[in-house]
Amino acid sequence: MLNVAMFSSKSYDEKSFSDINREFGFNLHFHDFRLKQKTARMAQGCEVVCAFVNDDLSALVLKELAENGVKLIAMRCAGYDRVDLAAAKQLGLQVVRVPAYSPEAVAEHTVGMMMCLNRRFHKAYQRTRDANFSLEGLVGFNFHGKTVGVFGSGKIGLATMRILHGLGMNILCFDPYENPQAIELGVTYCDKDTLLKSSDIITLHCPMTPENYHLLNQEAFDKMKDGVMIINTSRGELLDSAAAIEALKQGRIGSLGLDVYDNEKDLFFQDKSNDIVVDDVFRRLSACHNVLFTGHQAFLTSDALANIAQTTLSNIKAFSQNQVSGNEVI
Repeated sequence: MLNVAMFSSKSYDEKSFSDINREFGFNLHFHDFRLKQKTARMAQGCEVVCAFVNDDLSALVLKELAENGVKLIAMRCAGYDRVDLAAAKQLGLQVVRVPAYSPEAVAEHTVGMMMCLNRRFHKAYQRTRDANFSLEGLVGFNFHGKTVGVFGSGKIGLATMRILHGLGMNILCFDPYENPQAIELGVTYCDKDTLLKSSDIITLHCPMTPENYHLLNQEAFDKMKDGVMIINTSRGELLDSAAAIEALKQGRIGSLGLDVYDNEKDLFFQDKSNDIVVDDVFRRLSACHNVLFTGHQAFLTSDALANIAQTTLSNIKAFSQNQVSGNEVI
């Protein structure tokens, strides 16, 4: 039976994959540490490596994996920008991914962050625990009738827009490829500058590509309304975090919700509570009262975890039977 080395696996991964694997019967070897050059040897004897979003799949790591007999890289996430595809192809490694597991999970988390920042749930929670029932500093605004700008109208972007449409918001979208379902919803497609200038809330739901790197930077912040709310539950590199600090200081950004962060690989999915965080940008952002961080948890629902496991193991089964799953990257 096929041996699968699972890197960056947490307790919830082990549970969801073990449950679904009853249907497939693979030998799953769970490792709670990340895949990198020093740990690649742990895949020895495995034909498949199952990796997650922040694992190192650079050319050097892929070379060692191939030398150890690995034939398939099964990403259990949608993103694959950390995979050196050219090197993988040269080494004869196949790469598959999970293109969509639960768009609603990420969409609901996105809107939850909007609600929390707007109505200051996190502040109210701390106050009332200390018997402080003052409402000073907790004034929010109605979502109904406000304008939200959405970057990307794929599955997650569309799921987010459906929720926001239900709240009575005016929805603008920037995407080179218009989604007919979004148009049916009443979404208005526009150019990037119009979205930046017109939106009360901006949310990111687009892939990380070279063209999208720091999509929201100082130049973009300068075009936004004063006090705009920005949410990023997509990829950290889409937003220039250092520039965001200046925009927060100037009041251009009124509130910022980040489930992803451009330097998250050294922080997220780990318990750092007993360590000194040396990332100055992160420390400055997290010290701001109007910045809300969650540690890349937008996907984390039992439904999504089951979908991820089902699709990943189905991808591996298709590979083992020399079939096509439809989720191949190369």
